[in-house]
Amino acid sequence: MNNRQIILASRPVGIPQPEHFELVEADAPGLKDGEFLVENHYLSVDPAQRGYVNDENNYAPPVPIGAVMRAMTVGKVIASKAAAVKTGEYYYGWFGWQDYCAATPATILRKVDPDQAPLSTGAGLLGINGLTAYLALHDIGQPKPGETVLVTAAAGAVGSIVGQLAKQAGARPVAVVGSDEKGEQCVADYGYAAYVNYKQPLEAELREACPKGVDVFFDNTSGEIADTVYGQVAMFGRVIQCGTMSIASWVPTPMGPRKDREILTRRLRVQGFVIFDHAARYDATAAELAAMLADGRLRYAEDIGDNIADAPQALVDVYAGRNRGKKLIRLR
Repeated sequence: MNNRQIILASRPVGIPQPEHFELVEADAPGLKDGEFLVENHYLSVDPAQRGYVNDENNYAPPVPIGAVMRAMTVGKVIASKAAAVKTGEYYYGWFGWQDYCAATPATILRKVDPDQAPLSTGAGLLGINGLTAYLALHDIGQPKPGETVLVTAAAGAVGSIVGQLAKQAGARPVAVVGSDEKGEQCVADYGYAAYVNYKQPLEAELREACPKGVDVFFDNTSGEIADTVYGQVAMFGRVIQCGTMSIASWVPTPMGPRKDREILTRRLRVQGFVIFDHAARYDATAAELAAMLADGRLRYAEDIGDNIADAPQALVDVYAGRNRGKKLIRLR
């Protein structure tokens, strides 16, 4: 079996480009005791992968040069020497941008039930994107009926779910997007009451869309947008720092307005969220999201390519906002 692999060829600074990667081919790996062989079906493309390849402070060490690109995938077990993993089962885990992966149970994030929802949702709505939206919003944001929930990257794989969950909680979600087209999609499909195009005068747009201020700020971007939003967060507001995708590089540390005075005088609660701290809750949360999908309470969109060689460019496109839904590469 031929194993196509996307490897990291050189170390980027900032957003990785296609030239930082290389497509190589090898035989499918053999198995040692305790391992199982995954045949990947869907490769995930995520903004967090910028942090996986840059040599900077992150929650995981950078991918070594010459190694397969770190990525979450959904795949089928086609052989197993691991007692707890059976041939024919589907899993979502750290199986990399490649056709086949010799993995251990430690690389599994969760078992995927193909009868629960379409298999692709295991890498999106029922993967870290949906899990992050649900747990971060409810645990940290705690939206109350009538409150305003402002979400950056609102049309993305996380933001599109946050808007719908906030609306179900009785809150008023407002989207921050980079085009009127995406804003209209957020209102029509994802439960948002209004949208703000950050390419227009942002402060004035925010005041119009959020006349009572922002009670919950679900931030996926950081940067200049967040600097402006902090000035309009309401007293005792909650800020969820979920991503920093607008910052190309953290070396050297980018300088911006100081937020400390806003946090102090408005008594804001600011908390970072990393989904990998919540593994014990994955299955129960995925089951809740699947139930919402089944009874029509949730909508989701996917942007699926079919060529593994396009994965590096797909990551560039995600950072540029060119994707229309959760970005995936389908191998089978």
